Amino acid sequence: MIIEPRMRGFICLTAHPDGCAQSVKNQINYVKSKGDIDGPKKVLVIGASTGFGLASRITSAFGSNAATIGVFFEKEPSEGKTATPGWYNTAAFEQEAQKAGLYAKSINGDAFSNEIKQQTIDLIKADLGQVDMIIYSLASPVRMHPLTGILHRSTLKPIGSTFTNKTVDFHTGNVTQVSIEPANQEDIDNTVVVMGGEDWSMWMEALSNAGVLAKGVTTIAYSYIGPEVTEAVYRKGTIGRAKDHLEATAFEITDSLKSLDGKAYVSVNKALVTQASSAIPVIPLYISLLYKIMKAEGVHEGCIEQIQRLFSERLYTGSTVPTDDKGRIRIDDWEMREDIQAQIKTLWEIATTENLTEIGDLAGYKQDFLNLFGFGFQGVDYMAEANEMTLIPSIQN
Repeated sequence: MIIEPRMRGFICLTAHPDGCAQSVKNQINYVKSKGDIDGPKKVLVIGASTGFGLASRITSAFGSNAATIGVFFEKEPSEGKTATPGWYNTAAFEQEAQKAGLYAKSINGDAFSNEIKQQTIDLIKADLGQVDMIIYSLASPVRMHPLTGILHRSTLKPIGSTFTNKTVDFHTGNVTQVSIEPANQEDIDNTVVVMGGEDWSMWMEALSNAGVLAKGVTTIAYSYIGPEVTEAVYRKGTIGRAKDHLEATAFEITDSLKSLDGKAYVSVNKALVTQASSAIPVIPLYISLLYKIMKAEGVHEGCIEQIQRLFSERLYTGSTVPTDDKGRIRIDDWEMREDIQAQIKTLWEIATTENLTEIGDLAGYKQDFLNLFGFGFQGVDYMAEANEMTLIPSIQN
């Protein structure tokens, strides 16, 4: 079938298998171009199919020749209907790993569930014995709690008072005011359950109890802080409470890994275009201004550049991992540079529908959004028939 992007609000309903494959190849080529990293050898990536999780899997495999197991929750294809982009990303990743002689297997299911945890443990025992790195990069709006059976939904709300500020509809370029009502305690609690550190901790406990963690194991989860202009709705809102919980959990996990000389870290990453961030009011406008400035300064990064730098310049340098005063790895250092943030502050005040294409990088934002779904890549013939039924080699249905 010929596959075109079909938009509904902040999501694209279609994905292009050949475009997703091109995206994965581009990321692999970038990692290989940067040279070998003396990094992990047996890696579990929880949330492995898109964004930072996929970049972590690619960097582990093609930067450090690691065997990888990826866990994710993606919709498979059916005749005449495309899969979600993460499905096609993983299919392409596994094919490229096979060509390179690298072990790569994947599990598709609810990572919050006990069943998927057990399935993953069984696969590690059967094929790898133990893992020396666990990446935790889940992004889900809902979580069925495995102990209570309660379905929790996260919310994106400020705490304390109504938040009003500028935002942009990145499809149309219209800059408008948006207001978001404050969260109640139930909103806060639910968001922490979904996006906080409890599930990361449960994964680590299950893996530890099963004896599949190697000596000196490292685990890392991803977080975001961001600038003053987004903090009311992000870092000081419901999601911020969840991120606080995630960051506190890192210390608890490190304590639990003492007998293995293991360590848990949270890496604070850069703002990037993702399906999740596109739906957050204020963030698309901030990112479009940020991209323009960071590209002009020569310090712009996508997911793969961020994670390759995290591995090569933070985690695996042969010396102590540098952290901030709260024990976090900071790979958002270029985004948060004082000069860059000062420029954004100035532009934010004057940003309008009329001038955004000039002062911001709305075109770059749109391009990155389309890329998430496999569209807009050079070298892909989008007028040609594509095979929507592309399968993941290790998940043959």
